[in-house]
Amino acid sequence: MTELFVWGCFAHAVADWFFQNDWMAKNKTSLFHPAAWVHSAIHMVALSFVFPVMLAVPLGLLHALIDTRTPLQFWRKAFRQTTEGPAAIHVAFWQDQVAHAICIALAAALAGAR
Repeated sequence: MTELFVWGCFAHAVADWFFQNDWMAKNKTSLFHPAAWVHSAIHMVALSFVFPVMLAVPLGLLHALIDTRTPLQFWRKAFRQTTEGPAAIHVAFWQDQVAHAICIALAAALAGAR
């Protein structure tokens, strides 16, 4: 399970930091924009090298949902977390990365349980 998590996080980092271009970064916050789906597909492919397709596909879709920023904005508001000022960008960035890592950890637990 740990190995799957580490490789899953590595695949996520490669997909996010090496294969995401400016067009995707600017437009991925809307599920109605093709950039969100292209970015999600890149994650599906990268994660399929680590996880079975039946886990890589939902991970890619969850990635797109997290990248809309809506779930995490709700979370920050519900828990009265920092949403303004200089720290807000760091809270949002790291919360996004941790949300992706949580999804990868759940997939690793599911895949490792077989």
